[in-house]
Amino acid sequence: MLLCMSTSAQSGRSTPLHSVSVAGAVIRDDGRILVIRRADNGRWELPGGVLELDEAPEAGARREVREETGVDVAVDGLTGVYKNMHRGIVALVFRCRPVGGAETTSAESTHVTWMTPQEIRASMTEAYAIRLLDALSDAAPHVRTHDGTRLLSAV
Repeated sequence: MLLCMSTSAQSGRSTPLHSVSVAGAVIRDDGRILVIRRADNGRWELPGGVLELDEAPEAGARREVREETGVDVAVDGLTGVYKNMHRGIVALVFRCRPVGGAETTSAESTHVTWMTPQEIRASMTEAYAIRLLDALSDAAPHVRTHDGTRLLSAV
């Protein structure tokens, strides 16, 4: 991903702009969570992607889940904000519930399935598993930083 640079008129310094992504932690009544195997890197992750400029975050989460999995969702609320400190990507994760559609792969996913929390812990990197595990909690939205694989300590 290419990060754009802007120049501050006051300081003359270039500052990186962040990319904002949205993702849906889709949870069925039986507690299983919707996940995809990404086509580009083969990793298991929750469905999501870049938020479009003219799009509300909740609408973006619904669109991304539908595009990558075929599942239609209702968005119940924000469960976390996650920043990849190396790539400058800020991800907003929303707890969702399935309301229609059917599981199908896409150009971005080679497999779509429902996993238990234990399967998620075993199949995903820490930085992505925590997003789904946080969504199972009733706590206030979590704010976490990571390096793309591991969580980073709070500063």
